[in-house]
Amino acid sequence: MSKSDDQKLAALIRKNAAKVAKAKKKPRRQYDDTLPPESEEDEDAREFFSQMKKREF
Repeated sequence: MSKSDDQKLAALIRKNAAKVAKAKKKPRRQYDDTLPPESEEDEDAREFFSQMKKREF
């Protein structure tokens, strides 16, 4: 690979990494200002249980 190909590949990697980082951020549900913000564990649990609801047993 030439130097320009390496530079193009590095730029593409940075661009895709930025997209992934941006996509991972989900808006937090906050209905009441007096409640503490949700932790990351709560978000993981919510996502897990939402996936489990879609499955049939």
